[in-house]
Amino acid sequence: MHKNIRAQAHKIYDYNRHVPCAHVSQLSIKIMLRIALAQINPTVGDLPGNRQKIAEYIQCAHAKDADIVVFPELAVCGYPPEDLLYKDHFVRDNILSLRSLIKEVRGIAAVIGFVDADKDKNLYNAAAFIDNGKFKGVYRKEELPNYGVFDEKRYFHPGKNNKIFSAAGCPVGINICEDIWVDRGVCQRQARQGARLLINISSSPYDVEKLEKRQRLLKKRARETKAFICYANLIGGQDELVFDGGSMVVDPRGRIIAFGRQFEEDLIVADVDVGKRREKQGVEKHISESSTSLERIYKAIVLGTRDYIFKNGFKEVLIGLSGGVDSSLVAAIAVDAVGKEHVAGVSMPSQFNAPETKTDAGKLAKNLGMKFLEIPIEELFKAYLAQMENTFGKHAFGLAEENLQARIRGTILMTLSNRWGSLVLTTGNKSEVGVGYCTLYGDMSGGFAVIKGVPKTTVYDLARLVNAKAGKELIPQSVIDRAPTAELKENQKDQDSLPEYDVLDDMLREYVEEHRSLAYMARKNDKELVKKVIAMVDRNEYKRRQAPPGIKITPRAFGKDWRLPITNKYRES
Repeated sequence: MHKNIRAQAHKIYDYNRHVPCAHVSQLSIKIMLRIALAQINPTVGDLPGNRQKIAEYIQCAHAKDADIVVFPELAVCGYPPEDLLYKDHFVRDNILSLRSLIKEVRGIAAVIGFVDADKDKNLYNAAAFIDNGKFKGVYRKEELPNYGVFDEKRYFHPGKNNKIFSAAGCPVGINICEDIWVDRGVCQRQARQGARLLINISSSPYDVEKLEKRQRLLKKRARETKAFICYANLIGGQDELVFDGGSMVVDPRGRIIAFGRQFEEDLIVADVDVGKRREKQGVEKHISESSTSLERIYKAIVLGTRDYIFKNGFKEVLIGLSGGVDSSLVAAIAVDAVGKEHVAGVSMPSQFNAPETKTDAGKLAKNLGMKFLEIPIEELFKAYLAQMENTFGKHAFGLAEENLQARIRGTILMTLSNRWGSLVLTTGNKSEVGVGYCTLYGDMSGGFAVIKGVPKTTVYDLARLVNAKAGKELIPQSVIDRAPTAELKENQKDQDSLPEYDVLDDMLREYVEEHRSLAYMARKNDKELVKKVIAMVDRNEYKRRQAPPGIKITPRAFGKDWRLPITNKYRES
């Protein structure tokens, strides 16, 4: 059994304890169902590994005397499987894996997400209902999201004529993720059909606004349907997506009565009164955890980084340390994600690096306890310039020479990656990637872009959080205080080319996440500056398309939910 499961199976809530005394006599004729929400971290395509994990959680839920255990959306195959779904053998193997789980469900019922197929090979995002070793039926997702990061209409057909089920004599409505987000939809219909318990299995990706949205929605649905809502959400990193868990049980009054950890596997056990009463013993009061929005962002990035590294078979990571805040934050995240012994930082100073940035790179590595080496690039840079001069003659120092330094550094990191088998983590943030303030095949070289979705202003906030959590300066304060600079020429500062980052980040939020017009954005900023920023975003799509994947933390990021054409002549008049 998974070593952490039993330790995690502690979140238990007794609904009776929080009911006013006047209602106790009414409750005495009702049944108490014990629900276990198995908030697991599957890996897309790892059918044997996912099956084993599901079986272990079934056993643990049974040991906790649960009546029913609930797993997230597409738990059997992982979410999202994307074009794996075009492989008939993948779909077949996922169904065989589900069938093999039926015999594991003994003395308990289970709801398990998987890919279903009909005789015509139409695919469905589905939930199997299994009760005490017997397959009782399937719910097929009715509402298929096709926006943002979702492409479900590309693969799945919508379910029809779904029925409700019975668990320990209780009428239960099962639905899947988007089904619960649609007003006057599946949940209301299932409640009208008599469901006292509504189970929603989800794979809902994290963004900074999502938790509060989910809570508001689930409370609203519970009050509308007068049913208990059991919401089981996935956790884990999958490419650029992070699933944050936060599974919960909401009572018919719209109160959250059990809540799972975010960004960790968990088993949440709750007792809910839905019919004829049965005594349950040993029930503990649920204690929920609290964290700030910034702390949740940090946890999301650490989880997404860890899962990308380990799920793709890497054991070591490499980071180019410039002595700046971006690479410092990425190093701190990497150490938290995989451990200091698996992280190496490489400082590659040139003649344009100030002494303090060189010193801070080494100081950061020492503070974090990570491996560190220094490879100066000045002689390599001079050799390139000499060769170029021999071929093309003398040229004034300009952008080509600036970018050449970044490409030399990228070449060194990728060579070390090939030699050591390490994954290179790039250090560009969302602000830089948004306006193309980065070098293709230079600082963009690498396998995973840890803070690609993090605006520069949030980078500084996260750097301060790292130090606050540690109670000391892991990231040197001088790194946080120093004006940002790429150090590719004398006395260079980012703000030579860009607006102040608080202004830029606000513009990018409006243009990228909210699709605002030039006229709207110019209401509080200089119109010419707005036009400049918009032009930078538009003309650098070719760079973003070639960038490594990075973690999405905002409602819209440069990745699955940003799909602009590279060849694009549209400009707002």
